[in-house]
Amino acid sequence: MYKNLSRRKFLGATGIGVAGSAVLAKASQQIVFPVGENLRENAVTTESFAREVARVLPPDKPFGYQQRIRESAMHQLMKDPAAKPLDTEFALNRDVKLCYVEDNSELIKDAVKDFQDYLKTAMEVGSRIDLRKSWKGIKSGDNVVLIGTRHQLPEYGKELKGTKSYALVKTPGGLVVCGYDDQGVLHGLYNLQAKMSLREGPFLPKNLKITRQSLYQRRMALSGMGWMEWPDQILSAMAHNGFDGIFASVYANPNGDRTTAENSTDFYARLLHKVRKQDPAKIHDLIGRAGKFGIQVYAPIIYQYTGTPESEAGLRKLVRDIIQEFPLIKGYVLLTEGFWYQKWGGLHGADEAHVQDWARNWSKAIAMVTEECHRVNPETEILAWEYNIDFRPQNTKLKKYFIQQLPADAIPMLTWENGKGFELDGMQGYLRDYSLSQVGPAEVTQAQIGEANGRSMKVYSKVDTFASWQFGTIPYLPFPGQWRKRYDALQAYGVSGTLESWSSGYTPNFIAELRYWTCWDNSMSFEELLGAMASRLFGAAQQEKVLQAWQHFDNAIRLVPDTGPNMGTNNAIGNPLFFQVPPVRTATFHNSWTDHEGWMGYLGGELNPYWPFTVSRMVFYPDFTNKTNRAEQYARGATGIVAGKEVALLPVFLKHLKMAAAEMEEGLKLYRAAAMESPDWKRKRAVSEVVVAEHLHRMMESNCAVLEFEELRFNRAHEKDSAKAAEMLKKMKEIVIAEIARTKLSLIAVTHDSRLGFQFEQDYVYTPYSLKEKLLLLEDTLNKQLPLAAG
Repeated sequence: MYKNLSRRKFLGATGIGVAGSAVLAKASQQIVFPVGENLRENAVTTESFAREVARVLPPDKPFGYQQRIRESAMHQLMKDPAAKPLDTEFALNRDVKLCYVEDNSELIKDAVKDFQDYLKTAMEVGSRIDLRKSWKGIKSGDNVVLIGTRHQLPEYGKELKGTKSYALVKTPGGLVVCGYDDQGVLHGLYNLQAKMSLREGPFLPKNLKITRQSLYQRRMALSGMGWMEWPDQILSAMAHNGFDGIFASVYANPNGDRTTAENSTDFYARLLHKVRKQDPAKIHDLIGRAGKFGIQVYAPIIYQYTGTPESEAGLRKLVRDIIQEFPLIKGYVLLTEGFWYQKWGGLHGADEAHVQDWARNWSKAIAMVTEECHRVNPETEILAWEYNIDFRPQNTKLKKYFIQQLPADAIPMLTWENGKGFELDGMQGYLRDYSLSQVGPAEVTQAQIGEANGRSMKVYSKVDTFASWQFGTIPYLPFPGQWRKRYDALQAYGVSGTLESWSSGYTPNFIAELRYWTCWDNSMSFEELLGAMASRLFGAAQQEKVLQAWQHFDNAIRLVPDTGPNMGTNNAIGNPLFFQVPPVRTATFHNSWTDHEGWMGYLGGELNPYWPFTVSRMVFYPDFTNKTNRAEQYARGATGIVAGKEVALLPVFLKHLKMAAAEMEEGLKLYRAAAMESPDWKRKRAVSEVVVAEHLHRMMESNCAVLEFEELRFNRAHEKDSAKAAEMLKKMKEIVIAEIARTKLSLIAVTHDSRLGFQFEQDYVYTPYSLKEKLLLLEDTLNKQLPLAAG
């Protein structure tokens, strides 16, 4: 049915890797499920869909996705073999002539070559580059593309107002791409690619005439592949998704200086001692390679300022050394986790006078960095990020005080949603960390924006836009409607620059594509964009199912009460149900002079010896002395609800989490059906999209299971009524049985998609191996531990 089907293997594979290099599995008998008006009654279950996952997605291994990215080509086939231009469209379908004049920069020349490669590879359209001394003598035609800046094409650049803005105009003589500057040309060409990719053909409107101004001065992100993992393929994908900045060398000075880490005895300096030493040659290489994609490099400066003349001299020397070695670094992110005054931490709930003194001295150090940098290059951006300062709603005054102390030519980097207040069953709570359940901005952030505006300071923000620590082991969060609300809020509050989705980092995904479209004005409506994206991912016939599924997903995330980098949204799938103390898997220090709890913490191994597959903070482990109800304790910490000890928060937490899971399941019924009915050449991509959403759903359900099981275990230990204790054991058995089934499905998912479970702060939080170990423990609990307890 589809000509050259083998070349379309990529379309299904992009959910697994940029290149989608793994070929489709040999077709087996297709599983057919009825859909239509009775869809909900005849829905594709997660158990039956798992057969399709195993059939369509080849076995994967940890870090397989990263390997495929490194081995991939920059562009892949995006053309629908059946697509034809509408009456309102024209086609770039043969012998396209890409014309530009000789005096252009290397950035524009590389962008034109990239566009040529895109036409050939993604759209199967041949083209040739026409490098000219002038525009004279060009023959008109639909396949002629004129490319230049507003100085070279003044007729088309009159309305362009700033960097990255561009005009796309269809004229009788051809197609014009006019940029305000080199960056504008680059992003104009990228937008043509985005339009054709969304349309799945080399088709553009006959009446195309649009001018688009960038809404952001800078958009940056980390690499989702890991610390200093920046292959060209990631840089290219980021640039095509509108990023023009990267934050590299996190927690390490770009020149390799480790003075603070190796000489300070402060708590955070001891943590920094465990951070890798930077190789300056890697930074030089990265600056050069990123520049070819129009991307600027930002880096941290790591220093403990103590307030003495010697400390000031040391800071100034460090800054001068760095800017002398790296004159092309665009800016520096001065994050309190690494750039701090005197003693790190201890500012949550501290005396106001103490915090203000800290703010003044921290800002003084910011001013020193700013002064040294601007003495060499006034355009260098100094981004002051006071993340660790108490962000609860009641701390508005102190957060504003930090803005008041900053030097006028620094740029405040504000944390977007952390601390945002909300209500849960009449009780007040606040986001404990990065989360999507609330749109933002937080109350303190809103106040800081107002303070900065009053000082005529531009504002940058660390803001999640496609992934978050709420479900941080999922590569992106498929909640487009909720993301859209956040994008709109960013624009409404006038944020000028962003550091997006720290610390998940960027890897290609459709949410990041949606975000790209919202970063310039004059975009298509979000509804139109969602419809086109749904059709591209699942096929036009499945558009309505997918749109309805996304609405359910949006409803679900708004209900999730677990906010932040916790077990429940990041490792519940990998966390066992501990009924009794399990066998020790690593060394312990219970009877040693070593403090066992300290060894498990930040300055030790960070591993729980009973479940050492991830860092201790990601493991929910009971108090087997039965003095503390860890499930109730978890609900209090994860929600940020402030309530007296007499108030039981766990029931409220579980109620809302179950409501969220139910909404996810309603959406998944539609999502699975859409994937099962997707065209063969889109099937792999569609199935991989469902895998991500199913994994989110299972994380919610496992979160409930872990906490319900522990609540029962704890209460049974204190229950004197044998009948009630027996009923508790019965319920625990039911939870274990359900969790075994869920874990087996999770194992299928992670065995076929290596994106799942990874979060580069600690590599994999859970792996196929650790899930198999969990299953062994669950089976032992079910078949031995619980029966023995029942007597």
